[in-house]
Amino acid sequence: MAWSREEIAARAAKELKKGFYVNLGIGIPTLVANYLNEDSAITLQSENGMLGMGPFPRREEVDPDIVNAGKQTVTELPTSSYFSSADSFAMIRGGHIDASILGAMEVAANGDIANWTVPGKMAKGIGGAMDLVAGVKKVIVVMEHTTKAGKSKILKRCTLPLTGAAVVELVITDLGVFECDKKNRQFNLIELAPGVSLEEVHEKTEAPLHTEGFVQ
Repeated sequence: MAWSREEIAARAAKELKKGFYVNLGIGIPTLVANYLNEDSAITLQSENGMLGMGPFPRREEVDPDIVNAGKQTVTELPTSSYFSSADSFAMIRGGHIDASILGAMEVAANGDIANWTVPGKMAKGIGGAMDLVAGVKKVIVVMEHTTKAGKSKILKRCTLPLTGAAVVELVITDLGVFECDKKNRQFNLIELAPGVSLEEVHEKTEAPLHTEGFVQ
């Protein structure tokens, strides 16, 4: 039994500290907003010019004019503010965002991330991902552990065009939580999802995986 997309997002939310300014990428990362409470004092930022976002709206709360960078409708808060995308990117590039939670197609043992294109396939472009991995203080990746074909997405080295080099600190997948040990070019197992065995994780992880001392 592995974590669902919602459970991955809920686990990622636990990595955010009180008072953090956080940017959420498209896909599973957007679900993190549903697992933050008011006491956390965490402020969500979006590249399209919004600071302060609540959870996804209920049907009766949908406002088509209030969207995140992925064009999904979101809810605003009493403290929400709006500005140009240029100002939003200035926040990111200026190092004012504490953490970014991003999806990925591949993550390598040295912290490299590829999350924007597959050669030969239609892609909209890298968007703000390159700025986020370069400008924020902590990069957390949330994704499924393998592709639909069963191929590992946690690799010795990325095979797809990079979004950023040596930037990822933590990876949370449907199988568990993994720290990116850039110095030793390996992943350290931090936590397993319920019902997931060490054997399964080793089998589905191409990159070197350190599990010595881990108690299941």
